[in-house]
Amino acid sequence: MTDTPAMSAADEAARRDEALSSACVDEYLHEPEVGPLAGAAPLGHPCVAQPEQWWPNPGEDPVASFGGVSVSYRATPAVDDVSFPVPRGSIVALIGPSGSGKSTLLRCLNRMNDLVPGCRVEGDVRYRGIDLYAPEVDPVAVRTRIGLVFQRPNPFPKSIYDNVAFGPRTHGFHGDLDDIVERALRRAALWDEVKTRLGERALALSGGQQQRLVIARALAVEPDILLMDEPASALDPISTSRIEDLMRELTPDVTIVIVTHNLQQAARVADLTAFLTSEPHGDGSLVGRLVEFGTTEQIFANPADERTAAYVSGRFG
Repeated sequence: MTDTPAMSAADEAARRDEALSSACVDEYLHEPEVGPLAGAAPLGHPCVAQPEQWWPNPGEDPVASFGGVSVSYRATPAVDDVSFPVPRGSIVALIGPSGSGKSTLLRCLNRMNDLVPGCRVEGDVRYRGIDLYAPEVDPVAVRTRIGLVFQRPNPFPKSIYDNVAFGPRTHGFHGDLDDIVERALRRAALWDEVKTRLGERALALSGGQQQRLVIARALAVEPDILLMDEPASALDPISTSRIEDLMRELTPDVTIVIVTHNLQQAARVADLTAFLTSEPHGDGSLVGRLVEFGTTEQIFANPADERTAAYVSGRFG
């Protein structure tokens, strides 16, 4: 009998992402109507005060925050003690080498890690002042306010129109769906390309168009935050440029958190950047830790930590 080779960390991450993407589609296609996210403060209401040691602007109101967040998979640590804010209306980039926990951390914000068997999240993850992991919080309701765009587009096996209209229909909206669909597609810079093809299958679109359709689908329910996990890594340069332009157009109405391995992309689009790296844990495994968080200009031009300087200059990673 031949032994099966061990799956590499990159392959394991890709397998997990693919499974989560499928689970996300399955959840949305089979969940009943969801209600509002109970306990979230109104948009104009100041959120809970943040500790000054890691929230550098305590007078401002972050729409979300990580406070001492650690994540493990089947007791194997993946992220350890990460803290930083997500200011409202900003684009925050998570950068760092493979295995540093960027995607894992991103998924904490909309509780997609709940769908990973054996995943445990510890620490304080807040959205508009509420603890997202409190027992009374409905994770499906969380995902209506905090959308996620995967690395690979995952349109539903439906028409272009039905993909965008699905969220409002699920939430019980009975108004003018045509207007919502058009607005979402315009915001995703896709309307002019598909306005005469709304009844066609979404899977017939190009990869770049599918990715913008998925963004339109997320925007149709008016999220506060849009999470983007390497949304342009599989796209050509023209489609990548469109996605980047779209991100800038969506803010400040939508707060965006993006994972990217493309340092030039982070430098182009992000207002703030968090650099994570993987370091040895007590049991010998590697765990993701936050090295530095600050404005993108500061992280790239004048980093405070030598590890950050080495990464952004290409000396490692």
